[in-house]
Amino acid sequence: MHPMLNIAVRAARAAGTVIVRGFEKHNEVATESKGLNDFVTQVDKEAEQAIVYKIQQSYPEHCFLGEEMGEIHGKETDYQWIIDPLDGTTNFIKGIPHFAVSIALLHKGRLDQAVVFDPIRSELFTASRGQGAQLNGYRIRTSKPRDLTETIIATGLPFKNKSQFGEYALSLNKIFHEVGDIRRGGSAALDLAYVAAGRHDGYWERGIKSWDIAAGELIVREAGGLVTDFKGGNDPLNKGEIVAGSVKVVQGLVKHLK
Repeated sequence: MHPMLNIAVRAARAAGTVIVRGFEKHNEVATESKGLNDFVTQVDKEAEQAIVYKIQQSYPEHCFLGEEMGEIHGKETDYQWIIDPLDGTTNFIKGIPHFAVSIALLHKGRLDQAVVFDPIRSELFTASRGQGAQLNGYRIRTSKPRDLTETIIATGLPFKNKSQFGEYALSLNKIFHEVGDIRRGGSAALDLAYVAAGRHDGYWERGIKSWDIAAGELIVREAGGLVTDFKGGNDPLNKGEIVAGSVKVVQGLVKHLK
């Protein structure tokens, strides 16, 4: 395992310990609203602190971008860690055991290391650039469906900006009639990890942040999948929109999303 990936795994597990402890008493966890349908809990903050602390022990001069803390500027500007300490906060608040820790490392602007950790199922999805993707140490690959009618596709609703639902619904209607079925799990990080593992055949969502998808994007790519924005471009992190899956699946989705 790459040394930086090893540190990311340790950080994800430290955050996972915080999350599981909080989930046991999720009804008592302090929760704040950041906006419409956008929440943060004390567990989000504590998990993020645990991640940064663990990484800074080994790499004190690296930069960070986190959902709750914003940016931390370090001297080694070639390295930036992108962190979502609890992707699926609403699920966590409601007691739905479907959420994950997401940690990615950008090196000179390129995704280099990635971890998505589901602390409830103890599933650790990892990837290093050029080295493939793993689930609990075993190699994973994206599915290669023969036809879209055989696929299960994941998505996310525009719940933070419901004015976009009309446009989204048009695409949803077209895609729904071409695929086997559609899932909406509430965690972009896990949706992408599931695509990498072949559990979902594809995924699309708009209105997401870099920390939602950075780790998952690299894991899908290293599992043999294709990741684009809605126009088929290769910059989903900055576009705030993503399509992932096999080449055939992505092509089938993009034609309805352009």
